[in-house]
Amino acid sequence: MQRAKTLYLANPYGFSSQQRTRLLPELIRALEALGAEVWEPFARNNQVDHAEPGWAYEIGQRDLQDVRQCDAIFAIVNGTPPDEGVMVELGVAIALGKPTFLFRDDFRRCTDSERYPLNLMLFTGLPAAGWEDYYYTALDEIGHPDKALVRWLKGP
Repeated sequence: MQRAKTLYLANPYGFSSQQRTRLLPELIRALEALGAEVWEPFARNNQVDHAEPGWAYEIGQRDLQDVRQCDAIFAIVNGTPPDEGVMVELGVAIALGKPTFLFRDDFRRCTDSERYPLNLMLFTGLPAAGWEDYYYTALDEIGHPDKALVRWLKGP
């Protein structure tokens, strides 16, 4: 039996109680329904005492290790600009050659490019042709069979 592919869910939703309790569970359910094992960093690595010295470094190192060990990254890139931590995690994943998938349901453009809705560097982990299949703008697109995430999860 093949193990589930691990998907690191780079997101800033854990910082907000509303987003953590309302948006994050729905997103995780959508990804898990496709058969992915979702690694959500706030749930996995944020159980450290924030009163202890070095807590931030410890969390950062745990998140970095998860990005190194996951099979792919699904990054929430809302905001203008998107969250700095998510951008670092995405950059590490791109540098490691991990499959990357971007989610942005924020209608604002954040770019100088006529082609991409965000900084062009965020698309360097996607194919030049067909990058749109790796870019999601709504929750109901996540499970669409013509999009790249479903194809990747079903692939070898």
